[in-house]
Amino acid sequence: MERVKQEILREVAASPKNLWSLLDRCNFPLRDFIAALRELEENSLIIMKDGLFHITEKGKELVNPRSLNFEVSICSSCLGKRILPKALFPEILDKFRRIVKDRPFPKLDFFQGYMVEQDVIARVALMHYYGDLDGKSILIIGDDDLLSIALALTELPSRIVVLDVDRRLGDLLNSVNRDHNFSIEFIEYNVAEPMPADLRGKFDVFSSEPLETTSGLKAFIIRGVSGLRENGVGYFGLTRYEASLKKWLAIQRLLVNMSCVITDLINGFSSYPMKYGDVDYDAFAYKLGFEVDKNPGINWYKSALFRFEVLGKVKPLKSFDRRIRVKSIDPEEDLTHPTLRIVDGK
Repeated sequence: MERVKQEILREVAASPKNLWSLLDRCNFPLRDFIAALRELEENSLIIMKDGLFHITEKGKELVNPRSLNFEVSICSSCLGKRILPKALFPEILDKFRRIVKDRPFPKLDFFQGYMVEQDVIARVALMHYYGDLDGKSILIIGDDDLLSIALALTELPSRIVVLDVDRRLGDLLNSVNRDHNFSIEFIEYNVAEPMPADLRGKFDVFSSEPLETTSGLKAFIIRGVSGLRENGVGYFGLTRYEASLKKWLAIQRLLVNMSCVITDLINGFSSYPMKYGDVDYDAFAYKLGFEVDKNPGINWYKSALFRFEVLGKVKPLKSFDRRIRVKSIDPEEDLTHPTLRIVDGK
């Protein structure tokens, strides 16, 4: 908690900030962030004025003024992603945006949401950088982001298979296949169930943006890895906002137990809007007791991108063949789901 408070103090000491700008710089669990913000205000270390958080004279005593003379920022070209999509990628992005503009809104039942279009293309570009596209068979579990369409636009993968519980996605992909002569395969699938036998060990690459409950993370990663062949590759996203370091450690151990090695971890790789039609994941912020203005369009919710490789053959787990009871909400760590309420920062 002390690290969170110190980070908030340093940010508002540099310049007054609204809640959304603070969240954009935050890389801590949301519940810790909100609790720290309240504690700082209660102790008169920060104050809210005209929608902005300001540091008080008392708060300034806890900040080393010399540290404010050193400024860093994320690269304005790659936005911290380490890659710059060039050549045909801007054209792919334009086509992708046109195709997905009529996509269905996320359903709250599935805790759905999708990343901004340019970040989908950035993932495709990173996959290409590592040689994980051309001639590769790719498995996607859960495709709210419509990564499958972006991949198909490159005309590089040999096969693209999407497993998703939302049949609306299947209808969309079938329509896109007809209109653009794609061959994306869709299978209606609940990740709680074991991977279909005919898909196990058949893919070169797996990608997913899993649920961030403990059971959800376990299910998505286990099913994805079970679909990989020898020396396969996986990509998945994970936040700090609603996935504690305890969960991160559990996932790292799970990967190791399946003979998987993490090769890359890029923080803040993917950004997500928080309002989709009637589904508003920003709503929690208006119940905090602060003078919070409507989000002006800051996509503060970001996930880190993991890439891993299987070292030789996948080491199977007993859970490969078992049903996993998957919960979509973790009341201890989730904050953004509209069915949850914030009470005293807990």
